[in-house]
Amino acid sequence: MSLKTTLAASALILAGSFGLWSLVPASPAQAQDTAPAAEAPAMEIKDMALGPVDAPVTLIEYASYTCPHCATFHKQIFKPLKTDYIDTGKVRFVYREVYFNQDRPAFWAAMVARCGGEMRYFAIQDSIFARQQEWLSINNPADMVESLKKSGLVNGLDKTALDACMQDATLAQGMLDLFNENMAEYDIQGTPTLIINGTKHANMSYADLKTILDAELAKE
Repeated sequence: MSLKTTLAASALILAGSFGLWSLVPASPAQAQDTAPAAEAPAMEIKDMALGPVDAPVTLIEYASYTCPHCATFHKQIFKPLKTDYIDTGKVRFVYREVYFNQDRPAFWAAMVARCGGEMRYFAIQDSIFARQQEWLSINNPADMVESLKKSGLVNGLDKTALDACMQDATLAQGMLDLFNENMAEYDIQGTPTLIINGTKHANMSYADLKTILDAELAKE
């Protein structure tokens, strides 16, 4: 059963104290036990990206907010990558959210970042990854979501608007539609996975990444 299907089976359970954590069932069995519900209306959601659309190199990162290697990538590799290649117009960086095995915490984290829109998305992302061990250590779903919301609030989101956004089934459905579309494009088995000008690469050091990027730029 696809993640889109499981969301469709439970997307109507959004109101009251049950709240956001009902969006994505904990397991396929839970989804099968849920009465069928109509899918939320479609919303076109796009990948979040940095850098010029006509950059000579496009780097797509498939990553999960619950993945410790992804957090390390963003702390140690993404920052110099942004300074050296993205901000200088050499690389178009595209971030694709991954929710392996119906990973609800990863989905909630992505939703908080999405609630910030294009202007705040990557700043919220930085905070979520920086605080990964903190919010992932929380066992209670409601408390975990509240901790995740802090990354939005400290980056200028209004609490009332953020609460409303986190209950938006249409946004959630759009995110799951995009996830299914993105995962169909490449055979992604782990995170982070990097796609550089169409070629798939595993996680790597910044030195190795620079070598590949410079080789691609030399082709231009």
